[in-house]
Parts: sequence; C-alpha cells; structure tokens
Amino acid sequence: MKTGAEERKILALAAHPDDIEFMMTGTMLLLQERGWELHMCNLASGDCGTAGLDYETITRTRWEEAQASAALAGARIYPPVADDLRILYETALIAKVAALVRTVQPAIVLLPSPQDYMEDHSTAARIGVTAAFSRGMLNYPTDPPLPPWQGTCTLYHALPYGLRDSLGKRVRPQYFVDISARMKSKVAMLERHASQREWLDLSQGPGSYVAAMESMCRQVGADSGSFSLAEGWRRHSHLGFCAEGDNPLIEELGGLCIENEDYKED
Repeated sequence: MKTGAEERKILALAAHPDDIEFMMTGTMLLLQERGWELHMCNLASGDCGTAGLDYETITRTRWEEAQASAALAGARIYPPVADDLRILYETALIAKVAALVRTVQPAIVLLPSPQDYMEDHSTAARIGVTAAFSRGMLNYPTDPPLPPWQGTCTLYHALPYGLRDSLGKRVRPQYFVDISARMKSKVAMLERHASQREWLDLSQGPGSYVAAMESMCRQVGADSGSFSLAEGWRRHSHLGFCAEGDNPLIEELGGLCIENEDYKED
C-alpha cells in the first residue's frame, strides 16, 4: 500500500470517550511518528458515565475531556453523534458516520472489536464498517450530504475491553504492536478523562481505571512472546475497502508490528 502525504490519515472510531485511549492510542501515536495524521471520533456523548452529574454537565465534561486528550496527541476530534446506549445500527447514525469518512478520507480506519461485552462497542464497529464501505457510493445519502470518495482504506479492529467477547471467550489478535515507547503518552491521554477515573474508581475500586488499561497491555504483550506492552489488532476483510495485500500496520511499523503465528483464519 503506497500513500502520498495527503493520504496518510487515520480515523479512529469508538463508542465512548476514553475507548480510543484504552485500546488504540499506542498504535496511533507510533503511526503519527511516521507522518500519519490522526483523526478521532467517539460516537456517543458519554452521558451515562456518571453517578451524580446531570445530562448537560456530564456531556459537556466528557466532550472537554475528549478534546483535551486529542490535543495531547495533536489529533483532530469530531463531536459525538449519539448518546450512550443509543448507538444503534440504523440509517440516521450510519449516514452521519459515512459523512465523516468522506470528510476525513482516511487510508486507515481503526474500529472497536466486533465482539465485545457491551453492545455500544460492537455496534460502533458495525456502523464504522458500513460507513467506510459506502464511501464511494454515489446514491448513498450521507448526513450532511457529501459527494462520494473513491479512495481505499484498510480497516483494523482493536481487541475488546477485557480481551474477551460477551461470552467470556478470549479474543486473540492477528497482529501485535509494541507500544512500550508510547505507554506514557497513552496513560496521559487516558488520564485526561478524569470524570471516568472517578466513576470507575467508585464503581470498580480505586485505581482501576489506568490499572485496567495497563494490565490489558501487559497481557497482550505477554501473548506476543516478544513485547512487554502491546496493543492487538485484527484486519477486516479487504473486500470493498482496499487491495488484498494492503497492510499498512506491517508496512509502516516494521519490527514493532508482528503477526500472530497462532492466528487461524478458516
């Protein structure tokens, strides 16, 4: 996959403010070092991530936190298009995300896992796939209306939160990315979501917020057999998106990205 400077854009789509930081930012920052432009969008406002704040206060707070995190990475961030538990696979939301894909024109789209403990996460992945698939379709109406984009994009799915699907089965990555050098930045971005640290510390125990993220990265690193801290990815089928051989994670990251030899495709 060869891209010009104007095409080296990454769009990271996730469900809630802080989801990108949990599962994706180490890889994003490594690609940024290699000249890639970062774009981020959390589909939901995060309005349910509180034990005591009203709707207006928590949605404003979470948007400000998301912006602060994106600023640390030098990324452009786009406003949410739904509220928590309202990420549904339906026409209105897909049209909004399709417009975002046509606006950014990303060569790489990073998405949540299609299998996750929470429906918001897996549905966000599904919406992102359809939005990218429809990017060049003349008669697909986006919101706002935008002309089709005929470029190619490679899609990767992050691992689910907790590294397991909704039935508790481990989800194994196809690729491991060594994020050891970017872990401090990943933590700093996650820590910008202070309201969620307070919410999760209250509901799950003090220190659980950053500790949970670090624990997952250590586990993925151990699974790689090569790295101490890693993020895991699975490449979406190329059909309708890019050439069969396009694999920018491998092409761009070199030895920092290795293939899981035990990953089996039926």
